[in-house]
Amino acid sequence: MKKQRLKAVALSTVLSAGALIGSVAQADQTLNSILQTGEQKVKVAQASQQKIDKIAEQTSSLLNDFKVVNKQIEGLRVYNSQLEKQIANQLEVISQLNESIDNVTVMERQIQPLVMKMLDGLEQFVALDVPFHKEEREKRLEMLRNNQERADISVSEKFRQVLEAYKIESEYGRKIDTYEDTLQVDGQEREVNVLRIGRVALMYQTKDTELSGAWDQRQQAWVQVDSGEYRSAILKGIRIAKKQASIDVLKLPVLAPEAAQ
Repeated sequence: MKKQRLKAVALSTVLSAGALIGSVAQADQTLNSILQTGEQKVKVAQASQQKIDKIAEQTSSLLNDFKVVNKQIEGLRVYNSQLEKQIANQLEVISQLNESIDNVTVMERQIQPLVMKMLDGLEQFVALDVPFHKEEREKRLEMLRNNQERADISVSEKFRQVLEAYKIESEYGRKIDTYEDTLQVDGQEREVNVLRIGRVALMYQTKDTELSGAWDQRQQAWVQVDSGEYRSAILKGIRIAKKQASIDVLKLPVLAPEAAQ
């Protein structure tokens, strides 16, 4: 009887232990399932975080690109605004140039007659002036006259040439000059040295210094002067003009000016 009870207790213990072992095994399976599920969630979360990080990087890059493009657009707006102002100014300049071109055409029609009048006046002045460098001055006038008929020379250049001739004639009146020439002296041609003191006096002296003369503007002719009185002065004046002597006071045959009418 006692042995049967022990067997029953032992059997009961064995059954309890088996049930416990089964419960533990089932718990282990449940725990493993939970852990696997947790790992899967962690992996999913990591993958999602990577996607989020990637999207954040792309968003940041797009934002930077947007900012750069915005700056470029703003710069282009300023540049376009400046170009519009420049174009407006250029159109105004073009309008002014067109107006100037129209005015130039009118001015050319007015300048040409003025140039001709100036040239006529210069020719008359040279004809009435003291006859120094006569051939040179007449050639210059002839060149200017011929240039007026040339189509390859602009009106402005013709005007400049005439002004240059006026300047040359003006400078003659402020300089001392000497040159060689051939004049009629005592009825025969003689080689002489001509001395010009501006337009105040024009004199000559033969190469041998024996004969001297001066231009008489009232008579429009050469007249002989006292060689004894003016010979040395004229000779020294010629040397001064050639820069062979220093400037000095000279006693020369200067015709007294006429009284104004």
